[in-house]
Amino acid sequence: MTVLLQISDPHFGTEQEPVVRALELLARTQRPDLVVLSGDITQRATRAQFRLARAFVDRLAAPSLLAIPGNHDIPLFALGTRLLNPYGRYREAFGSTLEPMFESVDCLVLGVNTTRWYRHKNGEVSASQVERVARRLALATPQQLRVVVVHQPVAVTLPEDASNRLLGRDVAVARWSAANADLVLGGHIHLPFVRSLPQELPSSHRRMWAVQAGTAVSTRLRRGAPNSVNLIRWSGGLPRSCVVERWDCVAGTARFDLAATDTLPLGEKLPFEHGS
Repeated sequence: MTVLLQISDPHFGTEQEPVVRALELLARTQRPDLVVLSGDITQRATRAQFRLARAFVDRLAAPSLLAIPGNHDIPLFALGTRLLNPYGRYREAFGSTLEPMFESVDCLVLGVNTTRWYRHKNGEVSASQVERVARRLALATPQQLRVVVVHQPVAVTLPEDASNRLLGRDVAVARWSAANADLVLGGHIHLPFVRSLPQELPSSHRRMWAVQAGTAVSTRLRRGAPNSVNLIRWSGGLPRSCVVERWDCVAGTARFDLAATDTLPLGEKLPFEHGS
């Protein structure tokens, strides 16, 4: 079995030390094959905050890491740096590649940089990014779980979050669905949920899911949503399905507990699709 640990929006600089320690314990206990950092790793993209984040990731001691930047990982107040070298501090901590890939026999994970230096909050995905991901997805094998990682969400569940949706998402989801993607992981809104993408975007013609993570360790909590992370388990059997577990750290407990489990069917042709 392959296990992915999705950590989003830790916002180092606003981290809670007991929650950080609890997440390190969870990682040591669950032993994920891959840690996915889906953006907003820091609060203000300072070198000190990136050093804290990098040290935390190193303590997790996972075999592999895939990280993408969030909008908070570009300096906000250092305007010269934001204009001339927006990802310089991120690259110092997490490497030069802003759109990394992880591949194993059982799993293909593709990172997409949805941030833009000229946007404070909103994210977007370009036509060239959509096509790059789709071409790589088309090369995946049937036994691989096929995952795309973005920062801003491709789907939301609350009306107040609609303005936070990724620009270009309709085209991206339709194209990635046609290329046989299974999951799109995201963060940004600090609200964890699992949502069928055809429910959000009817243009999608096969079963694909949006998997959103909450804020992992930050004090920047949404009402009713504690610190949380996702564990994704993939066994590669037939019929194709994966399990998404949400693990919450409720205030005062200093530990992550299993809060919800969703078994997601993958790759099924939808009944309302043309030709079904």
